Amino acid sequence: MHLKDLCEFCDDYLRVGEFSDYCPNGLQVESTDEVSHIVCGVTASLALIEAAIDVGADTLLVHHGYFWKGESQAISGFKGKRIRALIKNNINLFAYHLPLDAHPEVGNNVQLAKVMDWQVESSFGSIGSHDLVLTGTLATPTSLDELSESLASRLDTKPLAIPAGDKPVRSIAWCTGAAQSYIEEAAEHGIDAFISGEVSEHTFHFAREAGIHYIAAGHHATERYGVQALAVLLGERFDLQQQFIDIPNPV
Repeated sequence: MHLKDLCEFCDDYLRVGEFSDYCPNGLQVESTDEVSHIVCGVTASLALIEAAIDVGADTLLVHHGYFWKGESQAISGFKGKRIRALIKNNINLFAYHLPLDAHPEVGNNVQLAKVMDWQVESSFGSIGSHDLVLTGTLATPTSLDELSESLASRLDTKPLAIPAGDKPVRSIAWCTGAAQSYIEEAAEHGIDAFISGEVSEHTFHFAREAGIHYIAAGHHATERYGVQALAVLLGERFDLQQQFIDIPNPV
């Protein structure tokens, strides 16, 4: 498949033009014109690049790429080493951030719901014309500990649960990654428990004072699924070899 065709499909399918993001979405490093073997992963770390090299991939598809706002524009240090490895080994880099979080079919938030068997009922937390936070109601009310244990089992992670009393959990809201700030909006919606990837110091106090349970299930752990769903779609639609390589990260 020609690189240009893959770029056009992904950018259109994920509607990247509708997002104001912290990084460029789409093709970030161009190294070869033809695509036949995609490796997907969460973050374009050197370890993932080296794993892609080992399996002979020509394209790397990730959620966390490069060129974030506020970082140095110099291609030096660890960023220079990563980009040199990509170009030297003829590997393209695609990265999709917010568009991959919010997508209604392959998005991280929708895919997390599938892994956890949660039914999506509504959403909030708008980014332009798209909502990031999804909500639902558990089929059976549960305790915070039981919900945390379910996340630990299905995501292979070690969640941090912050209780706000001993009330049972019926309504939930979730947003993968570093979305802990949405806890305030979740509380305004009367949600029993909010689940995200990370936690801030003030999240602990807000959860207890606002009466909303909070679970930080891991940034990496909650965002493994969007890139996999997108890679599977690309593989089936364009007859491309694709595989997911997980570089474990406890954060």
